[in-house]
Amino acid sequence: MTARPHAKPIAAADPPKPHAKPAAKTRAAKPPRAWQRMLSGRRLDLLDPSPLDIEVEDIAHGLARVARWNGQTHGPNIFSVAQHSVLVELIARRQAQARGIDLDRRWRLAVLLHDAPEYVIGDMISPFKAVLGGDYKAVEARLLAAISLRFGLPTVWPAALVRVVKEADRASAFLEATRLAGFDLAEARGFFGHPFPLDPASEKHHLAPWSADEAKARFLARFRDIVG
Repeated sequence: MTARPHAKPIAAADPPKPHAKPAAKTRAAKPPRAWQRMLSGRRLDLLDPSPLDIEVEDIAHGLARVARWNGQTHGPNIFSVAQHSVLVELIARRQAQARGIDLDRRWRLAVLLHDAPEYVIGDMISPFKAVLGGDYKAVEARLLAAISLRFGLPTVWPAALVRVVKEADRASAFLEATRLAGFDLAEARGFFGHPFPLDPASEKHHLAPWSADEAKARFLARFRDIVG
């Protein structure tokens, strides 16, 4: 009997390949939003701020709701940046008077507005500013330049004005630290230097934390007193 050759196994057919999906269209990534709408209706670009989009009412409203010391202060209300700004301007005038100088009106306005960028970027405590470094400071500087231009101040403040602001700011920080934020006198001296004394009535009037509405109103009143 003739042997039958072994039959070759039938190869299994490859499964049909699914139709390839067309490549999804890649959308260009939208740049992140870098502007903020204000209650005045202005839309302020934080990275390229225009003086035309800056209103003092927006500044006062924002600063009255930003807490100094990250809110770690005594009292039923925050100690706001608006109230701090009014206090710093008062101290700058008193320090100038102690030297027999009548502080120039434009310099008084600059002192009042020295923290104005914080109406959109907030009051960041110094240790955190040091961590962030240059980027934060660049944004802050652009905002201050635009605010200065809006209110007739030089976009780059002269060194003498910067010294006036820093001296009054440190004196205000000493008072706030020891009266409101729990620092003892020696600790505050180490951070802020020797204090500039205020009379008891002025100290009581300017260091009892105001409500947001009162802080906004007093900031605007001081602004209008200066600009006339």
